[in-house]
Amino acid sequence: MKNIKKYSMLTVCGLMALACKTEMVDRIDLDALENGGYVRTVLPFPIDPARQPKSFRFILSNVNSTKMEFVAEAVTPNKGAAFSSYELAVKFVDATPANGTKTGTSQPLRTIASSVFTKDATTGYPRTTIVITGTEALTASKVALADMSTGDRFEITGTMKLSDGKVFTTTNTGLNIIGGDFYSSPFLYRFWIE
Repeated sequence: MKNIKKYSMLTVCGLMALACKTEMVDRIDLDALENGGYVRTVLPFPIDPARQPKSFRFILSNVNSTKMEFVAEAVTPNKGAAFSSYELAVKFVDATPANGTKTGTSQPLRTIASSVFTKDATTGYPRTTIVITGTEALTASKVALADMSTGDRFEITGTMKLSDGKVFTTTNTGLNIIGGDFYSSPFLYRFWIE
């Protein structure tokens, strides 16, 4: 009886040891993983439209002097070498129904070629300052100044294009990139009308 218990225990231990054995799994080839890119807003930082909704102001009484300005940095796994262009589009959003609803559709605003960006000495990624004037947003959106009221806004959306044909926007970029303070890359900027 003593030996039966001993052999039973050895058998159980042996089965447990066999159950823990795993097969070798191939290592993940990190270089073969597909990578993308994003345009990070360096200044003002962080740019999160949900938490800092009034970062950029469009002044109705002074359209000609109104501007939206930010420093942008193109980030790709190869220090921005795969970056091709950053396309911006503008859309007027009517948030004040008292004067009618004139929300427009997205209109092309500007394409910024990678050649406009220069390598930053600190980060090694290409950077540039992007300035969008009030007049430029107004003209591109095709909305009349008379149809605008305080509380309305322009939405500027970005599309990052890479040299291999890949395209990145809010629709195919993860929430940690577009919503996080660290990455500060919303691909969406709000130009609030006051």
